Amino acid sequence: MERYKEIERSIITSYKKKIWNKFIQGINEYDMIRDGDKIAVCISGGKDSMLLAKCMQELKKHGKIDFNLEFISMDPGYNEINRQKVIENSKLLNIPLTLFKTEIFNAVERIEYHPCYVCARMRRGYLYEKAKELGCNKIALGHHFDDVIETILMGMLYGAQMQTMMPKVLSTSHPGMELIRPLYYVKESSIIAWKEKNNLEFIQCACKVTEKYKMSDDENGSKREEVKKLIEKLRQVYDRVDMNIFRSAQNVNLDTVISYRSQRDGTSHSFLDDYDELLEEYKEK
Repeated sequence: MERYKEIERSIITSYKKKIWNKFIQGINEYDMIRDGDKIAVCISGGKDSMLLAKCMQELKKHGKIDFNLEFISMDPGYNEINRQKVIENSKLLNIPLTLFKTEIFNAVERIEYHPCYVCARMRRGYLYEKAKELGCNKIALGHHFDDVIETILMGMLYGAQMQTMMPKVLSTSHPGMELIRPLYYVKESSIIAWKEKNNLEFIQCACKVTEKYKMSDDENGSKREEVKKLIEKLRQVYDRVDMNIFRSAQNVNLDTVISYRSQRDGTSHSFLDDYDELLEEYKEK
């Protein structure tokens, strides 16, 4: 059996419970893929996006949904070693890759404040444009369960807000385009285990800017790492703490929230808005 077939097989055998079933759960629960979709699977070259590509291929082959795939990878300015690693891994895993180049790293390196945020926005824009050029209506990113719960805690601890990473999002800058995250329920530990079992080596972040901010303990790169370590410590105390963090974003009781803001229309709402009305009702009882 060819190696890529062995790697594919491991997803639906050895890791059926922890990867495949979780992958299918996320897609079904959040209605991520529909008949007629053409989805651009975005590959950064890391473990998450490569696993996503293989899962999407398996779903295309064995699933009941009629959809098509493109596999795109944006080179934001990788060195030659990292670029070649992405190409070699795509061949090894039998992923037909469309690789295109940008100069994002060079542009972001000159930005003084929040370069990681700017970089993410620029990357997303290029991926949407390429996907649209290929006739796709959706892009799929490799964010996993740990990314979701880290985002929840980062928003609370460093952003003073309650938010989460959504399983799917309508693009506001590219009408008709949608972003989906099929690995939404897959834990990073399962992805690492799959990678190691199959003796796979993928590129890391490969961004000079992120490495600089990690050294100075600033910006989202290091803050996410801090939160990741915090969650790991909490898991040692209570092994289901990660799921409780996730469910806290599902079980929001607006009657016990001081205020909230609607992203759709930008309006803010406070518990005081109808407090006097409720008080009068209370008195009449």
